[in-house]
Amino acid sequence: MDTDIGALMVIFTEFYYWVTVPLMFLIHVGFCMYEVGASRYKNHLHTLMKNTMLMPLVTITFFFFGWWIYFAFPNGPGITGGLNDVVNAKPWAELMGTHMGGPGVNDPDDPVLGNAGWARLNGVFWAAFLLFSWTAASIVSGAVIERIRPTAFWIIAVLVGSCTWIIDAAWGWHPDGWMVTQLGYHDAYASGVIHAIAGGAALGVLIPLGPRIGKFAEDGTPRNIAPHNKWLVTIGLFLIYTGFWGFYVACNVPIIDHGTIGGAEGVVNFTATTIYLTPTTLSAIVFNFLMSLSGGLIAGYVVSRGDSFWTYSAGLAGVITASAGNDLYHPIQAMLIGAVGAVCAYKLHYWVERTFKVDDAVGAVAVHGYAGFIGLVICGFMLWGHPATAGYHAEVAVITPWGQFLGACIMFIVLGFIPAFVLAMIMKGMGILRVPPAVELVGLDLSEDIAAEMDAHSISEADIAEAKRLGLLA
Repeated sequence: MDTDIGALMVIFTEFYYWVTVPLMFLIHVGFCMYEVGASRYKNHLHTLMKNTMLMPLVTITFFFFGWWIYFAFPNGPGITGGLNDVVNAKPWAELMGTHMGGPGVNDPDDPVLGNAGWARLNGVFWAAFLLFSWTAASIVSGAVIERIRPTAFWIIAVLVGSCTWIIDAAWGWHPDGWMVTQLGYHDAYASGVIHAIAGGAALGVLIPLGPRIGKFAEDGTPRNIAPHNKWLVTIGLFLIYTGFWGFYVACNVPIIDHGTIGGAEGVVNFTATTIYLTPTTLSAIVFNFLMSLSGGLIAGYVVSRGDSFWTYSAGLAGVITASAGNDLYHPIQAMLIGAVGAVCAYKLHYWVERTFKVDDAVGAVAVHGYAGFIGLVICGFMLWGHPATAGYHAEVAVITPWGQFLGACIMFIVLGFIPAFVLAMIMKGMGILRVPPAVELVGLDLSEDIAAEMDAHSISEADIAEAKRLGLLA
């Protein structure tokens, strides 16, 4: 590090991203509580283990190839070039292991491996993106509770968490991403990059998976399978709200020297930026996150007539809808956009359920997918003409409604729905997607419950035998 200021910048940035990781971890605590609260008693352990085990599986696969995809794929399928050479994200690379932050040993002249700053930051950047990966996979988890086989879900989780979402991050978040440079795609806090793709993937799995037994009457009328514990749902969603603070902060880049990396002209050095290196502040996050959350909560309460499940879910939908442009919206805009997204998500959920007989157990497709899609389109109109990113290139694309709409279709349909639908159909054809009807009827926790009952019975028999041996029982 050349200067004391440079050293401070790197140390602060390292700590900044490190802090986002435990904050975002709360999202997954919230998902576990939320999904258990929404599932019935007979499926609790299955729901918990399904959502828990995606974490190590996605972590390992993200280490081996997910992080590499982000740096290798920004040019798309040959749209602006081929694969990028990746020096810091291959699993055998020097910076993908324990490193004390000095220059690269193997190639000290390399601009990345020989950069002491990047040597310190590679791990915390990887971890922040990994937590995004967990979030994307967990969104699918809630939609498919109570009937999917664990193994089938974990395969889908790896697809979404370590493949498709990180491809869309390479296309729509990376400074050289072709959607950013060619379409003017702008998605500061991941309405599409995380939420639309995960919602699309959830829909792609739900269609082949089919509804839960008893969800629809003989005439096709949907029945309400109510959450068994609305307290758990409430606390789970509040933990997700809390984790979203870390999510928003991780989408920013702190204290960075714009001049050395082509940042926006006229911006003072060493300030906060979005992931596109366009200027923002943590104050913008505070204003717009809370205002979009509030708009969603109020709209959800009104449109659902006070239904607690949809009121809390609508708050999340409000944040997700406004997230694409929450770096630039006025707080009142964020509030109104959040309200619009919450109402649309609620209405679309029940329309799709009635029309296409799709059983989305927690409304994940609506809250994440439809709200994210709508948020991208609204951003195209509200921020029309604004630069999509900072000055990485000679000509910077601007935000347009058509660019955002096309980007939303790529996120929700091309990278979200289609890959998940194809994979789910393959697993359905192989008979490994859904549990047998008998298992679903008695509950997916049956094997664990029977094992526990047998153990308890064996222990009781052993106690009785010992008591007889000691003469305590005749």
